[in-house]
Amino acid sequence: MSDPRRNEEGYLDLTAYHGTKSIIQEENEAERKNKDLIHTFRLLADMAGFEIVGRITIKHKKTGRVFR
Repeated sequence: MSDPRRNEEGYLDLTAYHGTKSIIQEENEAERKNKDLIHTFRLLADMAGFEIVGRITIKHKKTGRVFR
């Protein structure tokens, strides 16, 4: 993964970085929560004697981002 503080040409662009930092952190948090939730679904299904064989699609209420 590239350094988020650098622009496309590779130069430091701290103004853009600080402006988008909170958005990037929020997206990363949503991604982590998604992985944790899917893991929980799989564990719960396993404990009930099932396994998830298809894709699980969920939508984050706050951001509206869809995870497939």
